[in-house]
Amino acid sequence: MHHVVLDRWSRGSSALHRLDARAKTIALLVFLVALGTAQRSFLLLSLVYFVIVATVIVAARVPLASALRRAAVVLPFTLVFAAISVAAGEPMRAAVLVAKSYLSALAVLLVVSTTPLPDLLRGLERMGAPRYLLMVVQFLYRYLFVISEEAQHMRAAALAKSGSIGRAIFQRSRFGAAAGALGVLFARSYGHAEGIHQAMLARGFQGHFHTLSRRAFRRSDAAFATAALVLVVGLRVAVEVWS
Repeated sequence: MHHVVLDRWSRGSSALHRLDARAKTIALLVFLVALGTAQRSFLLLSLVYFVIVATVIVAARVPLASALRRAAVVLPFTLVFAAISVAAGEPMRAAVLVAKSYLSALAVLLVVSTTPLPDLLRGLERMGAPRYLLMVVQFLYRYLFVISEEAQHMRAAALAKSGSIGRAIFQRSRFGAAAGALGVLFARSYGHAEGIHQAMLARGFQGHFHTLSRRAFRRSDAAFATAALVLVVGLRVAVEVWS
């Protein structure tokens, strides 16, 4: 499961992992704004930004090939609009759209894969993000593990009975059983999640997740955020002036 892999990556010990979540969030926002508003010489700028992000991924000891592959999850959605732009006679606009979406996804993946989600949400809360929205994200993330666990149990049962998930899905006679299994998966996951929520309430949950990390915003975090701002904005200005 993708979220399990990202959670394992976020428990690393590199220098980027040890930075405060707010510093990485500020750097990410600066990068996204600079990338999203870039117009002139964008292909050259996107290449420079890609090299920087890839270098940081390697420095953070995150598998580069795996990160590049997972960031491509946004491409099926972007390619639809890119195809429309090509059909309208604007191939350059299509290329810019694909490049911006992929680089944005890669930058977000870098932050998520180097910051445990509780710490990331805690940092966003301290920056003034809506608490209700963060609570929804926290619950959704936690319940993904519940659904994946139930799915793995049902997959093992299906393999034991039919020998192949593909045959159970694509054979017409068994398609109804597969659809029913999907319904059972969500019903069981919902019941399990409801039990978890009741247990949380019994233990005094009051609508706020507490983290064991008590990191303060240090000078190194401020230096990282400042360096990211200078590098990202400086490179954009330099590329536009040079072109």
